[in-house]
Amino acid sequence: MATDQLPQIRRRPLSQRYPWLHPVAVSVHRARRRLQWALSDADWATTRAPAPLGFDVVEHASPLLRQLEGAGDMQLQHNKVVNLRLAAARIDGLLIRPGQTFSFNRTVGSRVRRKGYIDGMGLADGRVVADVGGGICQLANLLHWMVLHAPLTVTERSEHSFDPFPDHERVLPWGVGCTIVDNYVDLAVRNDTELTFQLRARVDDHHLRGELRSDRPTPCMYVVEARDEEFVRGHDGVYRRNEIWRRALARDTGEPVGEELVRRNHARVVYEPDPSLIRD
Repeated sequence: MATDQLPQIRRRPLSQRYPWLHPVAVSVHRARRRLQWALSDADWATTRAPAPLGFDVVEHASPLLRQLEGAGDMQLQHNKVVNLRLAAARIDGLLIRPGQTFSFNRTVGSRVRRKGYIDGMGLADGRVVADVGGGICQLANLLHWMVLHAPLTVTERSEHSFDPFPDHERVLPWGVGCTIVDNYVDLAVRNDTELTFQLRARVDDHHLRGELRSDRPTPCMYVVEARDEEFVRGHDGVYRRNEIWRRALARDTGEPVGEELVRRNHARVVYEPDPSLIRD
């Protein structure tokens, strides 16, 4: 057999084969990220305006506390609210002008104890863990959801590789969330339009609330929905699959002007779904 016909063997990264290397790999990646930010020619969104822009693009609210199977101590969710207040204050009022890029991690900054962050509800391998700054993925989820309802371009986004909780009290379709890790895994959005957008975020007694506003009306409205939802049994457990689609409607007439596939999701489920929903 010719050399170029030999089967290619895929090896796991060193940090997975040798877990003790993982902190080193994270530190190296964070240093590389800082260097990339410093050398990038991107025009980063950094200006905040206290007054809201004139046009409402989309609003959304998500509950701060949910009864989640397998989430353990509710105290971590209460702590999460402290972290969300700090992060939302860094986001609120941010302008994304034409040509600019919004980075969640650059805007929010490091989530460390000296800045007031505490142990909140985080996820590791689909399981709940206590993590300094834990819970602010909920803010990234809300921002990503709003961005999907505007003519903005998502340039970086990572999703959870597990489906950790059943859909009880879920307010967004499964598969539109984000994974955020301090200066490691980011949500980044570029404004390729001639409009200026503004992010608003705040925490009230029961909800995390967000608004996306603009200086002029957007030409389209958007409907984001999950399709082809299913649970499938695999050799090592149950997996969940779906597709996230976005439909554009003309703002003046409501007529459809196009649709696009945003994402195909495939993740292992770490809870017990209804057996009647599982396809073998």
